[in-house]
Amino acid sequence: MGDTGRRSSSEQCPRQEPSVMPRIALYPLVVCVLAVAAAVVSFARGSWLGIVWVLLAGLSSNMTWFYVRRARAAGQGRSVTG
Repeated sequence: MGDTGRRSSSEQCPRQEPSVMPRIALYPLVVCVLAVAAAVVSFARGSWLGIVWVLLAGLSSNMTWFYVRRARAAGQGRSVTG
């Protein structure tokens, strides 16, 4: 008659593999961690140069999330930017 939305027993849902972080996303992640450490050391020594390190940490954090989202979207056949 019509499609009831149910899957037949012969159709199986594909198993979803756990997503692995792409290698290119690891580099900005390392930069982010090192920039946070440098900011903490700079502020502990009383230097205002730590503000630059905080900004660098924010930028590299955004780059990491972009690369991770791009890899996930590529696996699903979608676009990251909309």
